[in-house]
Amino acid sequence: MLMTLNQKEIMHHVLSVRFVALLLMCLLLVPLTLSINYRRYSQNRVDYQESIKREQAETKENPPNAQDPNTEVSKLFLKPTPLSVFANGLEDALPTYLGMTRNGVRQGSAGVSQASVAYVLGNLDFLFIVGIVFSLLALLFTFDAVAGEREAGTLRINLSNSLPRDVFLWSKLIGGYIVFVVPFLVSFLLGLLLITWQGFPLGEFKIALPVLGLTLISLLYIAVFFAIGVAISTYLDNAKTALIVAFTFWVFAVLIVPRGAFVVAKLVAPTRTQQTVYMEKTILRNNLSKDKDEKIGEKMAEALSGNEGAGSENTMVIRSDDTAFQERMDKLKKPIEEEFRLAFQNQTDKIDRDYQREKDRQEQVGETLSRIAPTSSLSYIAINLTQTGKLKRDRYFQTGERYFSQLNDAYFSEISDDALAQILQIAARLNESSESETDKIPPPPTLTEPSLSDTLRRSAVDVCLLGFFAIAFTAIAFLKFFRSDI
Repeated sequence: MLMTLNQKEIMHHVLSVRFVALLLMCLLLVPLTLSINYRRYSQNRVDYQESIKREQAETKENPPNAQDPNTEVSKLFLKPTPLSVFANGLEDALPTYLGMTRNGVRQGSAGVSQASVAYVLGNLDFLFIVGIVFSLLALLFTFDAVAGEREAGTLRINLSNSLPRDVFLWSKLIGGYIVFVVPFLVSFLLGLLLITWQGFPLGEFKIALPVLGLTLISLLYIAVFFAIGVAISTYLDNAKTALIVAFTFWVFAVLIVPRGAFVVAKLVAPTRTQQTVYMEKTILRNNLSKDKDEKIGEKMAEALSGNEGAGSENTMVIRSDDTAFQERMDKLKKPIEEEFRLAFQNQTDKIDRDYQREKDRQEQVGETLSRIAPTSSLSYIAINLTQTGKLKRDRYFQTGERYFSQLNDAYFSEISDDALAQILQIAARLNESSESETDKIPPPPTLTEPSLSDTLRRSAVDVCLLGFFAIAFTAIAFLKFFRSDI
């Protein structure tokens, strides 16, 4: 009986205008969007490679002046990921590079800073199609599943023929879902074939597995909105009213709640800006440098006052090739500079920890509130699978911090701010080649990609939430339908 009803429901949808609209949207939107986004990724990859070559050439021709604490002596560039074809995520919002200065890590301009006005309208990618377009189409497929039958009087006739209510409702869910997902899967397969023909590395295991996971999550998300549409339909007697309620629910669940949650989070847990934190570090360095210069000046005055006669005059003669004088000054300044370096590092670490704690709290509040809507869970899972979400962002900034620590230990710690040391360092630099100066700077590390286990761990909560929404709304629909007076 269930198979017969499923076939009837499938034919009902296939012969409707809704199926034609769904088929056209799937065949046009999905392959075209994937193809366009793959072209965008290819261009981003070329820009990334050219940026690295240009930076290496500029560094060799004009070595950076590390005496200036605001000069970027090296850059860590953000490598685009192939999976951004499916979900752009935070890819354009992240800085294109992280500049290493003595004051700390400075962020380069984000990709959105060069975007056109079209960026205001949002990105058209696979995540947008599934999260926005298909959720609305799923509600349009199911808003009259029960209300339409009740309004036409066919529901009473069907149930009067000893048809179990659960079988009837299951046929509405299963039949409509099959009609919906078949065009979706076919169009998605065509899109994958198209971008693979263009050069997308779908055959790689680290690419194929996330694509499979993205497909399964999309099917689960569509099932959630099918259950929501049927649940709304069971509570109302009129199909037009059910359509209005379903559309209103879609506006709040898909458009308002995911965005409004982070607006509320900014009010509940405000944070400082990145530029404010950088200025705090700059002011801190200037203040500590002033104190350090005063201490070094006092020590030098004491050392010079101990000399008498011609020895004192000879001591005042500073020559870059005077090894004994340089060793004496280094021995005098080393403990003071080490004290300054540790004090600066400890205080900047505290500033970074406080700022990171503020950002994490605000983001956590926004994520928690936004998970009321299933669209947010889909987005978080998708950007984790495509390596364009928090995992990619956190690893990017953590790699930048590690690189800065490496530079600080191997290069920045040898640079002094007092005038005498600068004269000696400039004189020594003139005697060396530019290549030997750049060789002292460690190369940027490779940005590692998140492992599959990290991705699954981060996405487990959202997968469970989507499963809970699907089961909960299905149960609500059945409970209401069983208690309805036909």
